[in-house]
Amino acid sequence: MALTGRAALLAALGSLPVGIWEPSWTGILAVNAPLAVACACDFALAAPVRRLGLTRSGDTSARLGETADVTLTVTNLSGRPLRAQVRDAWPPSSWQPGTEVEASRHRLTVPAGERRRLTTRLRPTRRGDRRADRVTIRSYGPLRLFARQGTHKVPWTVRVLPPFTSRKHLPSKLARLRELDGRTSVLTRGEGTEFDSLREYVPGDDTRSIDWRATARQTSVAVRTWRPERDRHILVVLDTGRTSAGRVGDAPRLDASMDAALLLAALASRAGDRVDLLAYDRGVRALVQGRAANDLLPSLVSAMATLEPELVETNARGLTATALRTAPRRSLIVLLTSLDAAPIEEGLLPVLPQLTQRHTVLLASVADPHIADMASSRGNVDAVYEAAAAAQARTERHRTAEQLRRHGVTVVDATPDDLAPALADAYLALKAAGRL
Repeated sequence: MALTGRAALLAALGSLPVGIWEPSWTGILAVNAPLAVACACDFALAAPVRRLGLTRSGDTSARLGETADVTLTVTNLSGRPLRAQVRDAWPPSSWQPGTEVEASRHRLTVPAGERRRLTTRLRPTRRGDRRADRVTIRSYGPLRLFARQGTHKVPWTVRVLPPFTSRKHLPSKLARLRELDGRTSVLTRGEGTEFDSLREYVPGDDTRSIDWRATARQTSVAVRTWRPERDRHILVVLDTGRTSAGRVGDAPRLDASMDAALLLAALASRAGDRVDLLAYDRGVRALVQGRAANDLLPSLVSAMATLEPELVETNARGLTATALRTAPRRSLIVLLTSLDAAPIEEGLLPVLPQLTQRHTVLLASVADPHIADMASSRGNVDAVYEAAAAAQARTERHRTAEQLRRHGVTVVDATPDDLAPALADAYLALKAAGRL
């Protein structure tokens, strides 16, 4: 406990006339005794800090970019009124830069035996768990000359979830899914491989879909309609190794991969498919399996919230072995990783046949939009060199993607804003082609 009235006392002494100050103990005591008595009384009337009861309530989770309100209840168990300044400390990433002082400090008055509530509004700037540090309370007397100060540990955790910004694309992808599923009237043959029903032929239908036996039993031409397969298994694999730490814009590549994985999971669960998640670098960082459709997205965002890129090279053999154990039956394996040549050629390509011979493999990678800007820059020597470097980087990525395609892998290479809808389109195309 600390006493903090020294500045007020010195200020009072400094305001005394010079002629009053006597270099004798009698004079000093005569001048300062009333002030000392006032300070002692002020200190005695300040409510004790250690006899306060503190509890928390409020939000336990929030999406990145949104606010979370955490309520601190202060109960004054003493017989003196509490006049206090309160600092509710949280990690710096719990607020936007420059707003911490205003958001974390409060003034409070609590009569004896009563309680009051303070609300601290957090606006986290990073994913993960944000844990309350400590509550510091400075209790003043009525004259505010002296104060008692102490700290309390009042634990609370707010989990900051991925923002899922690609949710806006879900309605259009669901409309496309309904077309594939035959619930929307279309003039073309229903895509898929599972027989659904018969209907009358209309111009534009594929003649290969005509059911000649059914046609012979009625007066009109009948065609078969098809629907995509259901209850297929999809394993989404997030590479959390060093390549996922590279920043594209204001966020690491891993965040864009998470956003794409969430859109794919939401779409696939609506299509009746089962979705699991595996996050891996040199070990399993997260695993979500066997969730029902209504529990899938909450489980995924909670598991992704605490994931951070690890600055290690991903063990491709370990990743492949873990994926095969997680998906023992034929599945669609969606690998969200980098298209950098070295990790693919030295790590993934040697073990890729183990995946492709048993599963359908789709690889999605985050492309840097700055490369496109560099490729189109001209006007001076530096810009020309940048354009040449960008062209070389693009050529290398295209070459790596072609190597993967020759092994039967579907490749999606898109910028962070386009990756999620492009991955959803690739899933729908595989479903329409009956490759799941």
